[in-house]
Amino acid sequence: MSRAALLVLADGRFPAGGHAHSSGAEAAVRAGHITDAASLEEFCRGRLHTSGAVAASLAAAAALGVDPGELDLAADARTPSPALRVSARRLGRQLVRAARATWPHPELDALAARFPKGAHQPVVMGLTARAAGLGPLDAAYCSAYEGVSGPATAVVRLLSLDPFDATGVLARLAPDLDRVARDAVDAGRAAVTEGVDVLPARSAPLLEIGAEAHAAWAVRLFAS
Repeated sequence: MSRAALLVLADGRFPAGGHAHSSGAEAAVRAGHITDAASLEEFCRGRLHTSGAVAASLAAAAALGVDPGELDLAADARTPSPALRVSARRLGRQLVRAARATWPHPELDALAARFPKGAHQPVVMGLTARAAGLGPLDAAYCSAYEGVSGPATAVVRLLSLDPFDATGVLARLAPDLDRVARDAVDAGRAAVTEGVDVLPARSAPLLEIGAEAHAAWAVRLFAS
């Protein structure tokens, strides 16, 4: 298992399209829910323990070899917002393109053929981790970290927040991220033997509502 591969996959400069998405932060800023570093931290912590935990468990299960078709259906069922489903599939399509170029693998080729419009991004993340020789915990960490680093980076641009403050938020979230990643692996292992219904299905209604509002804006800085 290559630690360097984990660094490549988790790097914000990996060309998977995440830089164009705020993961709900743009809508939260406009709604007044994020105004400074403290409120950004609250937003990220809430996201991490809801939609972030769901995504991390999907990624871990995919890395463990659970059928990606079943996981994609499970992701759909856990994403009520049509706008978020579209966004997740766009990100999945971009990630599989980057992953196939970086770590060529038959499973990634099969996934691209099975989902020409893109599978849900966490499912692709898990298969990408497999292709890179990484394990389920690595996949869970990458997914969970992306779920909070995206909003933190976006808020630096949206509010001209000091980048040092945004990085401090991510550092303070480390213990939460550790717990979410470990729990995601446990859920993924349960899904191997018991099926995808045992994966967490935590809701984040404000994220869903914000995503639908954001999708209707005529002018926006981020795609989601």
